[in-house]
Amino acid sequence: MTLSIRPDLTSADQVLSSLATQKQPKVTEAEMMQAVRTLLIGLGEDPDREGLIDTPKRLVKALQFLTKGYHESLDELLNGAVFTEDANEMVLVRDIDIFSSCEHHILPIIGRAHVAYIPNGKVIGLSKIARICEMYARRLQVQERLTTQIADALQRLLKPQGVAVVVEATHMCMVMRGVQKPGSWTVSSAMRGVFAEDGRTREEFMNLIRHNAKFH
Repeated sequence: MTLSIRPDLTSADQVLSSLATQKQPKVTEAEMMQAVRTLLIGLGEDPDREGLIDTPKRLVKALQFLTKGYHESLDELLNGAVFTEDANEMVLVRDIDIFSSCEHHILPIIGRAHVAYIPNGKVIGLSKIARICEMYARRLQVQERLTTQIADALQRLLKPQGVAVVVEATHMCMVMRGVQKPGSWTVSSAMRGVFAEDGRTREEFMNLIRHNAKFH
């Protein structure tokens, strides 16, 4: 088996994901819908009643959309939107809405990401930063991994002076079940390059996002 990999665009987790996908047997939508029917029966429901008869199909389609990031790549997403530019000041895209799914319970993770980088001869189209966040969010995730994946992707793509990512999110697995604590927010960060090494640069980034952050 041979995998075609671009080192600058593919991280170790993507390689493992590709290998795992190729080893797994193909599951049809019909089989997935049958699995949903089994779950409904196990919950004590009748999957043939009017309100549920199309639920297996709808749930499969919804899950496919919510995890579409597995079938996307940085190469396709960027579509050449990396440009040579003589810029060396911080670029920040703040308040990027994040919708993901907890890999432990497949319940929603809802929040926002703040992403900054300091160019080193290359810049990226601003909308692509939001698309990178969405690609990694549209997978089964833990917040810590999501934050790191966004930072590492920009670091590989641009080789900038530094990258900073802060994700703040509320997890429905903590709100709807378990400890049932609505209003709780989880904050995670990933700092690369000058953001990790220079406290003043890091503080500038944090000040720019802090006044509007949920965790302030």
